[in-house]
Order: sequence, then C-alpha cells, then structure tokens
Amino acid sequence: MTMLSVVVAAALMPMPRSVEMRGGTVAATGEVRIVESRDAAIAAEGYRIEIDGSGVKVFASGAAGFFRARTTLGQLAEDGRWPCCRIEDAPTFQWRGLMLDEGRHFFGKETVKALLDQMAEYKLNVFHWHLTEDQGWRLAVDRFPELVEYGAVRPESPAHGCTGAPWDYRGNGVRYGPYFYTAADVREILAYAKERFISVVPEVEMPGHVRALLAAHPEFACRGGLPRTPRTMNDIEEDVLCAGNDAAIRFLEQVYDEVCALFPGAYIHIGGDECPKKRWKECPKCQARIKALGLKDEDALQAWLTRHFTDYLAKKGRRAIGWDEVLAGDPGVETVVHCWREAKYGIAAAEKGHGVVVSSLASTYFSVPQGVKDDPFDYLGPNRRCSLATAYSFNPLDGMTDAAKARVLGAECCMWSECVWNEYDLAWKLWPRACAFAEAVWTAPAAPRDFEGFKRRMDVQRCCLIAAGVNCAPVE
Repeated sequence: MTMLSVVVAAALMPMPRSVEMRGGTVAATGEVRIVESRDAAIAAEGYRIEIDGSGVKVFASGAAGFFRARTTLGQLAEDGRWPCCRIEDAPTFQWRGLMLDEGRHFFGKETVKALLDQMAEYKLNVFHWHLTEDQGWRLAVDRFPELVEYGAVRPESPAHGCTGAPWDYRGNGVRYGPYFYTAADVREILAYAKERFISVVPEVEMPGHVRALLAAHPEFACRGGLPRTPRTMNDIEEDVLCAGNDAAIRFLEQVYDEVCALFPGAYIHIGGDECPKKRWKECPKCQARIKALGLKDEDALQAWLTRHFTDYLAKKGRRAIGWDEVLAGDPGVETVVHCWREAKYGIAAAEKGHGVVVSSLASTYFSVPQGVKDDPFDYLGPNRRCSLATAYSFNPLDGMTDAAKARVLGAECCMWSECVWNEYDLAWKLWPRACAFAEAVWTAPAAPRDFEGFKRRMDVQRCCLIAAGVNCAPVE
C-alpha cells in the first residue's frame, strides 16, 4: 500500500486486503449514487468497492458482504467525502467471535446491543453468549422457573480489589439480582444481531460450572444439603451435575429443548471445562453408572455425558461446541472443539477431524491486565498480561499442521467477568484489544502484520469510540 493509501485509509479497521487509490474524491452524501451488484465469485462476507466520479459501486455475493462494504464506506468517509479508490476485501476465517460472560456479572440487553454494534463495526460475526455459571443463571426457562428464582440472585459478590477466589475473598454484602433475560429479551437481541449479520451462540454449561443450577434444583447434585444460592466466590466449584442421576439428565435435555427453540443458530455451546471429579468419586449413583456402562473412571463418565448431549443436540439439528476438555473422551467429530489452553489441544482436535475455534489464553483473554500505565481497573489473573501487541500478533493457525489448518473455523476473544463490574469497566478491557483481535482474524495469515500502522489507525478509531461513549483504553 502506498503512503497516500495509508493516509486516506487512516481509519479503516480491519485494514482491507487491497486498497488502490485513484486520485480525487466524491461527496459522501445522499446525492451520490451507490449501486450494489451481486458477484457470485466473491467469497462470503467479501466485497469489492469502486469509487470514481460516476459514483460508488459495491459488489458482493450476498447480503453480508454488502453490509461489510457499507461498514467500510462509513469508515472511509473523511470530511464528508470518499476518496476515489478500489477496495477488495474478504475475511480469512468464517468464525470471528467475541464471548461475553454474564454468569458472573449481568450487563443487560442495552449493553449487549451496544456491544453488537461495536462488533459489527469491526466485522466480528459471532457473539458467544455465556449465560450460565456457578455464580448466576441468566436465562429464563419457562418449564423450570426455579432456575431464575434461585439461580439469578446471590447474597453478595466479591468486593472490588480482590480476585474473589477462596484465598482472596472479601464479600461486598450487597444482594445481586435477580438478573436474567426473558424469552422476549432474547428474541429482541437475536433480531438486533441478525440485522448486523452476527450469529449468536448460547452457552449453557454442563456438567461443571452449574452451582446456580443446583441452587434451583439441589436434587440434581451428588450430595444433599446445598444452600439454595449460587456460588459467590470465583474459582472452580466442586459441586457439579450428578452424572448418575437419570432425572438430572432428562432435566438438562428439557432445558436444551427450550434453548434450541429460542436460539435458531446452528451451534449450542455446552461448556465441558473445569469439571472436578471429587463428588463423582464419592457418589453412589455416579459409581453405579460407571460400573453399568463399563467405564474406566470418572473422566470416562464425563466423556459419556458429553457424547450423550452431543448426540441429543445433533438429533435436533444442532452442533455442540465444547471447551477443549471435551477431548478427554470421544464426543464425535461433529462436535466443535473450542481450544483455550495450549495449542496442542487444538491441533489434536483438528487432526481427529473436529472443527476448531481457537481462544488462546495468552492472546485472547481480555480479562487479564493489558499493561496500561496506572490502570485503575481490577483484573483476573493479575500476574498475567495480554497487551495490545500480543492481541495483534495472534494467529489461530500458529503451530498447526497443514492438515489441521483446514479444520480451523476461526477464533474468539473472551471477556470473563469475575472482575468486570459494569459497561464502563467492560469497554475499557475490550477496546482497543478487541480491535487488534478483529484485524488479526479478518486478515491473518494472508496479510503481513504492521503493528505501528495498526496503532496509527487505532488512534483514529479510539477517538470514534470515545465520541460514541465507549470507554476505550489508551493505545499502547
């Protein structure tokens, strides 16, 4: 790209694959005719823009491509004019996601809508909605009202300034909730996302991270005597779904029935991570299930449970996606593996034939510190760091064999909310790192990385975000 191209395209994010400047400008007003034409040869979500003295021509193979092109036109306009140019662009990955955890802290539909607007601006196209956790159940299920009656409210939250883990816990003494989404709320958000060509993937966790579920239905735990409140501390909860209880499995099937009826997308995230086996080792029902099925151990019991729900969702026309711990068993190749730990898990999943979504802990977890000087906000994992440069250098294909690369659907950045308290806090931790991620998964590995050029463009985008009321952190 020439220096003139860089100057004119100073606000483009993510940077298109090809920008050819032709000299001159045209008014970016309603008087200029924008002609949209279909070109079946252009990749999904890709587009071509041609601007000259006769107007603006946009080519794409479908509605999503035209939408992405209009976003680029919005960024390209400067002082009410468009530069005469030719732009050709298309994404590298089909799955360019952002995960929001609302189990720990609830943000509400207006914050979610604002986040969807920001995702669309930077061409992210999958909203992974983490709706259930140990600390809160955020989705009303008509058949089981107790899920939000007991699971959507807790007696307190961790206080500011602590991690909330058992060894570093101070409660704030303030009742939290009830906070949850109704079916009408979900339909409103789904419609809003659809208009922006963003698919929504709900996550309903099992068999771990279910303490809020067990607050509503303690009969599905391995042991009695659980208080009817979600967990207030962070870290990993030892009480999990009883895998030996037939009623618990039927219950969860019915929950997924309602989730599938409400969410029309192809994918349902079933979690599957961080499931301690202590309760199963002590539980007569779980031990009886292991014996009856001839399973080796408790890890095999989780694998059996994962396969059961993978198959159950497949019969309903949905693909299950689970965190990479599901690889401990044989969930079936139709299950998408969400790799968050070491790259070796993503490689193993791809080589077994699974579709893979990569969320590298080191490069895409924006709940950890970003290295801003005198940062006033609390973070999860204060000894870790994910800088803007780290986010920008992320490549989901790193370490993959050629055969494995073909199975990578794309990637997600993740915002876990143990230490995120409100929209102001949320935005600071997401932006500008999510912009760096968005460019990385749109262009990588097709384009060379230019971090200095990215920072110059990010300075412009930061001004745009702040003008829109978004609390964007400083550019590194």
